[in-house]
Amino acid sequence: MWSVIQASGWPIWPLLLASVLAVAIVIERAWTLRRTRINPPGLLDSVLEELRRGASPLELAQRLEGHSPLGQVLAAGLRNYGSPREVMKEAIEDAGRVVAHELERYLTALGTIAAISPLLGLLGTIVGMIEIFASQSAAGTNPQQLAHGISVALNSTGFGLVVAIPATIFWRHFRAYVDSLVIEMEQQAVRLVEVAHGERARSAP
Repeated sequence: MWSVIQASGWPIWPLLLASVLAVAIVIERAWTLRRTRINPPGLLDSVLEELRRGASPLELAQRLEGHSPLGQVLAAGLRNYGSPREVMKEAIEDAGRVVAHELERYLTALGTIAAISPLLGLLGTIVGMIEIFASQSAAGTNPQQLAHGISVALNSTGFGLVVAIPATIFWRHFRAYVDSLVIEMEQQAVRLVEVAHGERARSAP
């Protein structure tokens, strides 16, 4: 592997850095975006049950604030539990936007890596082609320089695609996954609003 990197010249180093960053982002997001951590099952049902028993919405909001992203959204609604429907919905939407932004952390960087990796590979190809042409002279062809130019051109192109393809797949996966998590939070928040304004029984599924 090291010999391949050496034969690829300096254009391979930006691609290696991009690959390390991409792997780090994928691992971090896969760990952080666990569904049980973002939208803990049964959280809303337990909140509604405590409200049914007469618990204070403000006290519940304080407990939920640092519980989970879903807890943050529900806490925003609970802080406005006695407010008109529109006020409560607006508070929940504001909290939801903050949470959604947090869930999308690093995804822009992953998408950028997916977009620029083929361009970095193309840059390596151009550098390799320059070396290939430079190996030609009036005295003949320099075989060593010609071989190095070919290595730089081919390895950079191949490695750029190796980095870009998985990065694109994971970027699209995480974007869709975050969207599904946000939709789940919105559905839970709608239930809370409906219960607060008597539009649905607190024990409703």
